[in-house]
Amino acid sequence: MTERIDVFAHVLPPKFYQSMLKIDPQIPQKFPFINIKSLSDIDVRRANFDGATKQVISAVNINPEDFVDGEQAANLCRQANNEIATMITENADMFLAGIAMLPMNNIPAAIKIINNLPANFVGVQVFTRANGISIAAADYDPIFKAAANHHLLVLLHPIFDSRKPDNNLVFSWEYELSQAALELVETGLFDRYPNIKIIIHHAGAMIPFFAGRIDHILSAKQAAAFKKFYVDTALLGNAPALQLAIGYFGANHVMFGTDAPFGESPAGATRTIIAALKQLNLPTDSQALINKANYQRLVAKIK
Repeated sequence: MTERIDVFAHVLPPKFYQSMLKIDPQIPQKFPFINIKSLSDIDVRRANFDGATKQVISAVNINPEDFVDGEQAANLCRQANNEIATMITENADMFLAGIAMLPMNNIPAAIKIINNLPANFVGVQVFTRANGISIAAADYDPIFKAAANHHLLVLLHPIFDSRKPDNNLVFSWEYELSQAALELVETGLFDRYPNIKIIIHHAGAMIPFFAGRIDHILSAKQAAAFKKFYVDTALLGNAPALQLAIGYFGANHVMFGTDAPFGESPAGATRTIIAALKQLNLPTDSQALINKANYQRLVAKIK
């Protein structure tokens, strides 16, 4: 029985990866996280499956636009998406749905992908920056428009800002997520697309902790817009931080998510996050919303 749905889990489609290695054989050295076996080895994934948490899977952040031109990037994204769709079909007991990879240096092709997703896909993944500019740049607005038109989930994942010399995995990604969210709010995204469903990774990053600054520095309208985001629970445990995120965004805007298979070897921190949520002694209805009801409510509107 599916007790919860993990909205933010990652895979590395093996054939797509081999295509990327032909383009740049140094990818494993440049991105050591790519070497986690359970990203692509289904047997390892299955050996650590808890039997109760189905995953919505998205490709790990080896993004084609960082390596090739727009046409080739589009082909690679289509390859990855088709491979993910097959992984879901062949492992339906573990994987519930997919999230599309988009070629961010070929927006027309990205829109075509959005308009023709595999039947078992429920959204798209975007990153805090692409091609050296913010995801909030006007260049990328057509992607948000298309996703909103189809009522798709939009997963917001962090990447490093290449302009900065001191990037690190402890703090940089949390800043990048928070800054991207601020910029999206400042552009009036929720005015243009009131029903857009953006899920911020890592439980909303810095946003809940700095709620007071948000309320005092920004306009009331902008501060209120922050609570229109959705967030996951991918904090590697940390019950007090989860409580803060739930208190800020509300249980109806929090979705179970782990960042699997990252965080804990060999296949992710699912059990740790479940234990942290249990420490909160949430009301039964809040637990149900976070575990799967929020996800089910949002994807029911996809068209």
